[in-house]
Amino acid sequence: MSPASDTAEESALAAVAEVLSCPVCARGLVCAGRVLRCDLGHSFDIARQGYVSLLTGAPTKLTGDTAGMLDARAVFQGVGFFEPIAAAVADAARVARNDTAPPSGAEVIADIGAGTGYYLAHVLDAVPTARGIALDIAKPAGRRCARAHPRAAAVVADAWRGLPLRDRTLTAALSVFAPRNPAAVARCLAPGGRYFVVTPTARHLAELIGPIGMVTVDPDKERRLADGMAGLFTRVDSTAVEYPMALTRADIAHLVAMGPSAHHTAATAEQLPEPFEVTTSVTVSTYRALPAATGTGPHRDR
Repeated sequence: MSPASDTAEESALAAVAEVLSCPVCARGLVCAGRVLRCDLGHSFDIARQGYVSLLTGAPTKLTGDTAGMLDARAVFQGVGFFEPIAAAVADAARVARNDTAPPSGAEVIADIGAGTGYYLAHVLDAVPTARGIALDIAKPAGRRCARAHPRAAAVVADAWRGLPLRDRTLTAALSVFAPRNPAAVARCLAPGGRYFVVTPTARHLAELIGPIGMVTVDPDKERRLADGMAGLFTRVDSTAVEYPMALTRADIAHLVAMGPSAHHTAATAEQLPEPFEVTTSVTVSTYRALPAATGTGPHRDR
């Protein structure tokens, strides 16, 4: 890694340090060179790959994506198959920014479960005055996210233990194909902040369920999403994104390897015709936090 890239990654973390909080004591953090520290002396080194780990305590059962899964996802995303989804999320962020009109440069957007940082990078391109924070529990994701965008700071953290973010500091948050902790997000959102959530419909990748045993979408997903948001958020907009993809067997192999199906199927795409048409079908929802849900206390989501 070159000195120039080191400086860029340190700069991205320094730019959002005021938003981050110490995972031990919840006090604010400051960036001093390659270290983040709080005023009680808890310190966290910036890894040479450009991310900072704010994981503390005993390991949990959640390990996040492996390096192999992220490699496969980066290849699949790099071809552009999910570009319409990323564009829809970026459009939603642009509309929300115009509606809420935060001061230029005040925007801070966090992608929770950021993976490769692909979706956050699109949003930051759409909102050129925003600072970004890519959070993921997996260190391989932290390494990738540190290179995803010049204005994206990469933080390794466990959203289920409590986001290492200060109250009312985010103007927006993303959750794209990722587990959600709505209470944690609500605490961190500033008044008027938006939460963008992407969820698959039952038609998403359905053509691959029979032939290779792709994991099916939980038919109760929409109800569970609504239940999780109840009392914390109200949905203010939603966009359906659905289109066909003509995939090669190699594309399908990457698609399987990049997600939860990698753990559940040993089948391959060798028996499928090429190209093979597969449906992408998701809902991009925009939520606004209810006033009573935002910033009611330090790390109340823990």
